[in-house]
Amino acid sequence: MDKFTTLSGIAAPMPLVNIDTDMIIPKQFLKTIKRSGLGKNLFDEMRFNQDGTEVADFVLNKPAYRAATILVAGDNFGCGSSREHAPWALADFGIRCVISTSFADIFFNNCFKNGILPIVLPEAERDLCMKDAEKGANARIEVDLEAQTLTLSDGQVIRFEIDPFRKHCLLNGLDDIGLTMEKAGAIASFETQLAQARPWV
Repeated sequence: MDKFTTLSGIAAPMPLVNIDTDMIIPKQFLKTIKRSGLGKNLFDEMRFNQDGTEVADFVLNKPAYRAATILVAGDNFGCGSSREHAPWALADFGIRCVISTSFADIFFNNCFKNGILPIVLPEAERDLCMKDAEKGANARIEVDLEAQTLTLSDGQVIRFEIDPFRKHCLLNGLDDIGLTMEKAGAIASFETQLAQARPWV
């Protein structure tokens, strides 16, 4: 998993509430177990018409936001089913940070396991980020995970909270497998001792 330290990027405003995982990646795209290739289907039913043409007024289809790496979203982002394909699709598209007032628990946890930083802010501060994002491509938000700050395009700094363990994992690029591999030496030592103590096992 890629490390997350700092991010300076275009933020796309998505003020809709209750954006669920089926809106993020519709069910017909869940046949794969690969984490790559899903970005093209991110928000498929909102981004594309039935004939495959783009919906011109959808935010990620607008020229200013095609390269967005941050989403500023409405309340309760990632609700619905627990599909891990949702953060996979966001990450494959290039979204590394989502800012909202609240997230569904399973989606929130899955973000950290896939290198995405979900930031929870009070409504007033989220609205400041939303307003800044609405300025377009010239307004970039800077995210500093170590300092736990967002810097808006006008220089205003917003501090956010994050669980220390999750922060450690993102800063060091550690998913569940990476965390286990950090203990590889201890695991090997235990297995050696076990083999000597119980050779019949």
